[in-house]
This record gives sequence, structure tokens and C-alpha cells, in this order.
Amino acid sequence: MLSEPLAKVLGPATAKVMAEYLDLRTVGDLLHHYPRRYAERGELTRLAELPLDEHVTVVAQVADARVHTYSGSRGRGQRLEVTITDGSGRLQLVFFGKGVHKPHKELLPGTRAMFAGKVSLFNRRLQLAHPAYELLRAEDGADAVGSWAGALIPIYPATTRLESWKIAKAVDAVLPRAHDAVDPLPPALREGRGLLELPDALRKVHRPRTQADIADARDRLKWDEAFVLQVALARRRHAETQLPAVARRPVPGGLLDAFDARLPFTLTDGQKAVSQEIFDDLATEHPMHRLLQGEVGSGKTLVALRAMLAVVDAGGQAAMLAPTEVLAQQHHRSVTEMMGDLAEGGMLGGSEQGTKVVLLTGSMGAAARRQALLDLATGEAGVVIGTHALIEDKVLFHDLGLVVVDEQHRFGVEQRDALRGKGKQPPHLLVMTATPIPRTVAMTVFGDLETSVLDQLPAGRSPIASHVVPAQDKPHFLDRAWERVREEVQGGHQAYVVCPRIGDALDEATENGKGRKESAEDAAEKRPPLAVTDVAEQLAKGPLTGLRVEILHGRMHPDDKDAVMRRFAAGDVDVLVATTVIEVGVNVPNATVMVIMDADRFGVSQLHQLRGRVGRGSAPGLCLLVTDMPQATPARQRLASVAATLDGFELSRIDLEQRREGDVLGQAQSGARSSLRMLAVIEDEEVIAAARAEADTLVRADPGLDRHPALRTALDALLDKEREEYLDKG
Repeated sequence: MLSEPLAKVLGPATAKVMAEYLDLRTVGDLLHHYPRRYAERGELTRLAELPLDEHVTVVAQVADARVHTYSGSRGRGQRLEVTITDGSGRLQLVFFGKGVHKPHKELLPGTRAMFAGKVSLFNRRLQLAHPAYELLRAEDGADAVGSWAGALIPIYPATTRLESWKIAKAVDAVLPRAHDAVDPLPPALREGRGLLELPDALRKVHRPRTQADIADARDRLKWDEAFVLQVALARRRHAETQLPAVARRPVPGGLLDAFDARLPFTLTDGQKAVSQEIFDDLATEHPMHRLLQGEVGSGKTLVALRAMLAVVDAGGQAAMLAPTEVLAQQHHRSVTEMMGDLAEGGMLGGSEQGTKVVLLTGSMGAAARRQALLDLATGEAGVVIGTHALIEDKVLFHDLGLVVVDEQHRFGVEQRDALRGKGKQPPHLLVMTATPIPRTVAMTVFGDLETSVLDQLPAGRSPIASHVVPAQDKPHFLDRAWERVREEVQGGHQAYVVCPRIGDALDEATENGKGRKESAEDAAEKRPPLAVTDVAEQLAKGPLTGLRVEILHGRMHPDDKDAVMRRFAAGDVDVLVATTVIEVGVNVPNATVMVIMDADRFGVSQLHQLRGRVGRGSAPGLCLLVTDMPQATPARQRLASVAATLDGFELSRIDLEQRREGDVLGQAQSGARSSLRMLAVIEDEEVIAAARAEADTLVRADPGLDRHPALRTALDALLDKEREEYLDKG
């Protein structure tokens, strides 16, 4: 049985390491831990593309091996340096102390082997320190490294404690049980598409004899993943159509029309089209479930506000959930400014057509909080903008008709669902994201949402020039960056400087968890200060002396954060040195330049988001990506990609290609291991689209999967309860 614990097959010691380091606990888990790639026995692996700070397995040939003697605090010692090659690139291996003797005898020039270890940077060269290795002696045949090493050598996702060849031997022990695998694909679908049976696919993916075996197995296993996931999403879409909701039809001559009449600009064609899609959904008696995605600055907030006002016209209330207090306050400020006296309904000087727009955050004073809660409970406030404080039990709505979730990937399952549960009937849901998402990802991650795309920037938005600043290679480039900041300020504009950490000695990660701990290599390279507090002090005393420099980060008191943002928006601050707290929603049209320190620590989408904070007015924007990483590293190539295009959808493809699929599927939110191990959501668009169509057909005919027990079993296995709840509530 595939549910059999690995301890029974492999023994408790190996099973413990498998569970601890790879989260593999059953026979089925191990059978679905597929090889990442395959090395042919006569082939050498490309070394030029190794990722820094990741555990890798390579097949290569020893080009050179030398022992060096050195003197240290503990006396004399030995260091073995081995150079391996793939014909186009080289990688250095290093062994110290007592670990020198065995590899010195075995790793002779011309020897071919598999090497496994973590890629690090030393003296600006990539290396593996004390790698594990397994020799591949051609004259000994396959028996040299066990029966698994045939002409095609499987290279498995591995860890420091569990090398690829050890995983391969464990797979050998469980592979006979592949015949017990439950096949989730209906026979008609499998036969109609010429796919292998599941047991056969598992055997061929782990122990292929030919490249054709690998291709056939991958085709089959991709279909499993795509189909099971799309069935889960199709069931959710079907369930949504069975729920009741109050239709919210816009009322002519109401608040929305009054708001539109006051807009000082004309809506883009895209904004008009997307608004109509939303209004059509709101007019139905089933809950809207729509994703609104678009480029940075494309006007998503305006579209969402028009939807909220339409719901208020129809007698309901609308709530916007923002991930941070800074963003909630920014939304509240911009909404009330756009609405003017229409946001002061029932107040002295407010418009008769208006409604009350309230802010609700965790840091509000008791009196202001009591008034906001009262306004929501009585219906006096038609619109509320807030943080997770909106979700608390004390918050009661008179008639919640629409929930707008901004930057939804920052919220957990329970948070989103709790707010949706506050309506008398399920409220309509509009999910916004400023991170452009390729179509395949939208079908996979947001597959239970209808999608609207805003890809047209409003008139008046300025172009943003982006450049990589290699601070270590060319220090004068960084000096010139600060001169450019000073020039922009002298021209009447303002600047952002973004840093990956705040400044506490132990605070090495970015505020939202996307950074990584500073490594020994980082410290050894004597990088410039990367913390907000340090950088602000250095700039104020150095290259930006005389300018008004202030700081902003997530650990400041909310009132202090709001005060800084107000001063910056008013033009009373020249340079704002901040963490990624300014990543989304912050709108200061007078800010024209952004310098991102140690930009290689940020992801592609995050850099695109940050860059979108400049160029929001009539003056052109400038974004400078400062890095110490060497030219040939993947990090530098990633920054070059960001600098080369402003197309968020293109960057999202690049981002996705560089990340694990599990990251994209919100693995951290579900708490479960990603169900996608074989499917690549960028490359496999045809499979995903076809699987979605097949899943829709099957679920319409059999929503409970009563006639497909094997599929139901696979759904339970691949999407455990916690993960299915994530999909249900997304």
C-alpha cells in the first residue's frame, strides 16, 4: 500500500531523515518524489548555471587536484582543492583537515563522479565545501553505484543529510509497490489521450531506459497533477453557483454617478470594461468571485472603489481589507480625497448623496474605534477600509455586500474567510493583486475566480528608467546614484531609498519574510550597510547632507508611520529611507527616484512593485538597483531582467521560472507540501487548459465524484484537508 510508513520499508533511521529533511513519510510520498533531472552516463553537467546558497547534485570530471599546507591558530593543516569541469565551466571543491585524505586518493584527474553540496561564494568564486561524492567508474558498469545507476542517472531533489544517490537507493526499495497506486484519471480520459497507466508511469519516471520513457512518464504525471487540482477548483466553482447572494445593481443618479461626475479625468477603456464585468457579477443572485489583476499604477483601486460605491447605492456595505496599516491608511486617505464630501455622509457639510467612509485598524484609539464599530453596525458607514482588525468578532456589519481583498497573497485562509462570513448572506468577493499573473498561474492558483485584467496605464503616467548599479565592481556608480538623488531633490522632487532590513543587530531578514539571513560570505565581503537606520544616518551625514532624510519601517508606532507618510506626501521630506513597507499602495506623485540597496535580496515581482512607487506623476521615474553580486551570478541576471522591461507580465514569467511551483501555489498559506511536483505552470499551459475543460465536464456531471471513487481518493491524498480548505476559501 502506498500509505505504508517508510519506517517499515527503509528502517526507522532512514525514515526519520526522510521525514525531517524532505517531508517524505509514506511509500507514496517517496514514489512521488520525482527526479529533478537525469544525467547520462557519458554526459557532463553544466556548472555555469549553479544557484548560490542551494544544495545541488552535479555529474562532472576532475580536472585538477592539489593539496595546500597552511598555518593556523591550531598549527599546520592541509586543504585539498579539486577543480571539476563540464567542458564549458569550472567549479572548485575544497576539503579541510582530516577530510582531505580519502578524496585525495580517489579524486584524481580524469575521474568522473557525482558531487553533492551547498553552493557558496569564496573570493568571488563559486565552490562546494566538503561535498559528498559517489564515483562513477565506467569500467565497473552500473554495479559501481548500485543497480539504479543505468545509462540514465536520476538526480533527485536532495539535502545535506540525504544525497541524491541515497534517495535513489531508497526508491529502489519501494518501487515494486508502484503497482498499488490508485489511478485518479478516468479510463476514458486516459485512453483518449494516450496516457500511460499510473504504475507504469511511476516505474518509468524513476528508472527510465530511454529518453522516451521519461517523456511518456512526465506526460502522464503532469496530467495527474493538473487534473486533480482542476477538479478541486471546478468543484469549488460549482459550489459557488449553488450559494445565494443579494444582487447589488447600481442605481442611476446615485453615489456612483455623483462620484464619476467629479472625476478630473476620463476612465481608461480597460477600467470601463473591467467595471462592467464587475457590475454584471454584482447584479446576479450568486456571489461574485472575481480576481482583479493589473500593472502597477493601472488604477485597480479606482475600479474597486466604483464597485464599492455601486454596492452602497444598492443598500449594502463594502469592506476593503489591506495587509498593512500603512496601506490601509493610504487607501483611506486616497479614497476620502477622491470622494470629497461624498465621503462625509450624515456629517456637517457632507453631500446628501454621500456615505460615511471609516478606517478601522488595530492601533486606533478607543473612542475612534467605538465610533467606527457603531457606524458599521448601524449602516451609517457604507465603506470601511481596514486591516485584520476588520475580522475580529466585535466587528458587526449592518448589511455587508462586498468584500475587496487587496494583495490577497498576504492573508491567511482563516482571515479571508472570517471577513466573508460577516454578511447575512455570502457577500460578493473582489480579490485585487498588483502582481501580474500569467494565465496559467491564474488558472491554477486562482482557478475558482473569474479573472479581470487591467493592462492599460492611465494617461499622464510617466516612463520609469531602471539601471543596475554594481557597487562593488564600480564604486563610482554608487556615488553617481546619490548625485542623481540630490539632482532630483534640487529639481523639486523626492526620493525613496529601500533597504532589506530595519537595523537591529539580529534583524537580518526583510519585514515580510522574503529576505534571507546574512551569510558568512556576505559579512566577509564587507558590504555597505543594508539597514534603514544605518543607511539613513550615513546618507544624512554623507552624500545627502543638507537634505531632509526620514525613515519608515514596520516596527514604528502606527501613528509615527502615518505622520511620516503624511509629511512625505506633503513634500516636507526629501528622501524616505524605508523597508518594503512602501511596496504597495503608496502613492506620492512627486517621488521620481528610487534607490534599492542590495537589490539582489528581493524577488522579481517585489522589485517591480517597489519600482512602481516612482513615475506616478508627470515627471519621468528612475529606479537604481544597487548590488554587490558578481556579474555572472543568477542574482545579477535577475536584476538585469528587471532593468530591461517594465512589462509586469513578462517579469512574472521570469519570476515563476526561477521559483519552485510550491511558492507560487501559496504553500506557506496552506501549510501543506505543494501538490505540484511535475507540472510547470508556465510551460504546461496546454495541459492545464485541457485539464480544466475535462474537470469542468466531469464535475458538472458528478459534483460529488460518486462515480469516480479513485479520483476522490487521489483528491484526498494530494490535497489534504488543510490544502483543500485553502483552495475552497481562496
